[in-house]
Amino acid sequence: MKIKYSTRIVSDMDKSIDFYRLLGFEVEETINPPNGSVITLMKGEGDVLIELIKDNVNSPGLFATGMLVEDINKEVESLKNKGIKFSLEPTEISVGYMAMFQDPDGINIVIIEHSK
Repeated sequence: MKIKYSTRIVSDMDKSIDFYRLLGFEVEETINPPNGSVITLMKGEGDVLIELIKDNVNSPGLFATGMLVEDINKEVESLKNKGIKFSLEPTEISVGYMAMFQDPDGINIVIIEHSK
C-alpha cells in the first residue's frame, strides 16, 4: 500500500487553502458534491494530495488517510484475515473502488483501487 492522500475536515475552506499554499501545495481540483459539501484537492511534491472537506456534518480535524492498492478485493481479504473489520466494503466510485476501516483511534483508513 502507498499513501495517496490525507483528508481533513475544515471549518474555513479559504483559510485552509491559504495555509496549505504556504506549505507549497496548490489547488488541483475543487468538487461540489450534491450534498452541499465542498472538496478541494491540493497537490504538493510528488503525487500525494491533501483533501480538504468543508461540510455541515463532521467536526474539523483529521478524517482519513487514503492508500492506493492494485487489487482491492485481494487487499480486503488479506486484511480481514489479519483481523481488520471494514466499515465500508469495496464500493464502486468514479475512479475505481474504495473500502474503509478504522485505526485504533477511530481514524478512517481508505484503500482505493484506481481502475478507471
